[in-house]
Amino acid sequence: MSEEITELPEREGMDYDVAIVGAGPAGLAAAIRLKQVAPDLSVVVIEKGSEPGAHILSGAVIDPIGLDRLLPSWRSHDEAPLKTQVHDDQFLLLSEKGGFRIPNILMPKLMNNHGNFIGSLGNVVRFLASEAEALGVEIYPGFAGAEILYGDKGEVLGVATGDMGVDRDGTPKDSFTRGMELRAKYTLFAEGARGSLSKQVLAKYDLCKNSDVQKFGIGFKELWRIPKEKHHPGRVQHSFGWPLQSDTGGGSFLYHFEDGLVSVGFVVHLNYSNPTLSPFDEFQRFKCHPMVAPTLEGGERLAYGARALTEGGWQSVPKLVFPGGALIGCAAGFMNVPRIKGSHNAILSGMLAAEHVAAAIAEGRAHDEVSAYDAAWRASDIGRDLKPVRNVKPIWSKLGTYLGAPLFGLDMWTNELFGFSFFGTVKHGKPDHACLKPLSEVTPLVYQKLTQKPAFDKLSSVFVSNTNHEEDQPVHLKLADPSIPIEQNLPIYGEPARLYCPAGVYEVVYGDEEAKADPRFVINAQNCVHCKTCDIKDPAQNITWVPPEGGGGPNYPNM
Repeated sequence: MSEEITELPEREGMDYDVAIVGAGPAGLAAAIRLKQVAPDLSVVVIEKGSEPGAHILSGAVIDPIGLDRLLPSWRSHDEAPLKTQVHDDQFLLLSEKGGFRIPNILMPKLMNNHGNFIGSLGNVVRFLASEAEALGVEIYPGFAGAEILYGDKGEVLGVATGDMGVDRDGTPKDSFTRGMELRAKYTLFAEGARGSLSKQVLAKYDLCKNSDVQKFGIGFKELWRIPKEKHHPGRVQHSFGWPLQSDTGGGSFLYHFEDGLVSVGFVVHLNYSNPTLSPFDEFQRFKCHPMVAPTLEGGERLAYGARALTEGGWQSVPKLVFPGGALIGCAAGFMNVPRIKGSHNAILSGMLAAEHVAAAIAEGRAHDEVSAYDAAWRASDIGRDLKPVRNVKPIWSKLGTYLGAPLFGLDMWTNELFGFSFFGTVKHGKPDHACLKPLSEVTPLVYQKLTQKPAFDKLSSVFVSNTNHEEDQPVHLKLADPSIPIEQNLPIYGEPARLYCPAGVYEVVYGDEEAKADPRFVINAQNCVHCKTCDIKDPAQNITWVPPEGGGGPNYPNM
């Protein structure tokens, strides 16, 4: 570490009643609800993206229950962010050359999307940000939460934003600006799946000791504008099966909404076992399927992104509170896996936490555990949404797609009709990083190079994600042991980081390519789309994702 770093000036600080890390649906809903129930509270929200919504990625078919509760008149607002309601709900099982539609009558009612909205979650977030600011919430985009501030008793006192203008070696540049301390009575962590600060509080306070392991997926999305004759506003098409093998969970979707737009998405559960699997290439194969490609023919790809999803559900939700703070939204793990929906629960959890935090402050409390929030969620609409589907992911993982799907479908029906499960609550088993098998135990997957639309390569995809990082800054993907990728992961697993990363961040480069000799592990951090998959799936748990300089990363226009 350089001498300059040891002599940094002290940070300036600001005091608030509540500080919120992350301007997503959960964080902004919490901010709005705090001001609704206690207008005099001072509330600040920091967001690592260049603007609210810049890093938001979701399908998105949105259950409006959260928005309806938070802002009952949102539908009549001049700037209402959602305009297209679902009117055509389709479920497909795909084979390599075809597939068939599953009759809607066989699907549990909770899988019905009629009454939901199709649109851009990024635009929903921008709408929520404007509503929050109108209520007096301070929102600071381009400021990443880099450090948790602790008190003498181990309580959370707030967060510090990252320093700006530091070069790759950690030396302050001429443009150096010290981060700010944002001190608060309570701090809410709304960073989404696998947030860097959320990960720290989970470990520090052992919040997962009474819950099952958390599970994750990686979700891809592209936004397309397609010819008018192929566009069906209000159509939702979910599919599963090909191209994934039966022992690999996942699914896919096409959502038609306004202005000729279609969202094309693909999810791979990160407990897959074959280290030669490439989620990105599986997504490209899906788009070339004969029941998908014709919709995109003649269209234009406008945007691309990828993001980790929390998939553990009911049994994997950790303890949500700790001295001085709480977890909300996908940082807490409130996504409903079979519905592929989490934003409604994110909003509801932000509201629930806000109400209990406001009550605690009204009682003169600060920096303690708001236990009432943790005690309330399971009996709330969040719990009622998650409990009936709690066995979908573990049954799917244990039995595969073709045997597991009928059983988890039956389980959803018994939960819906009778309020119980023949299976009880099934455990998930191993964490995702422990599920990879060595190369010696698998049949390697070989991907044919796809060179024509609707398939694309990684680098052209990163380009349309509008990803940008200041190149002369510390690498934000940290290796605990730099020797592990080449000495351990490469011989045992073929170094899976080069395949599970959706942005070409990780490469194995050989000094002698023909002989595959003198390998080096290269990190192209400037390509990172902040999906967090490496932090989750690395078999040695050797990679830690930390925030880059604020404002860096993707800039999604309306994802």
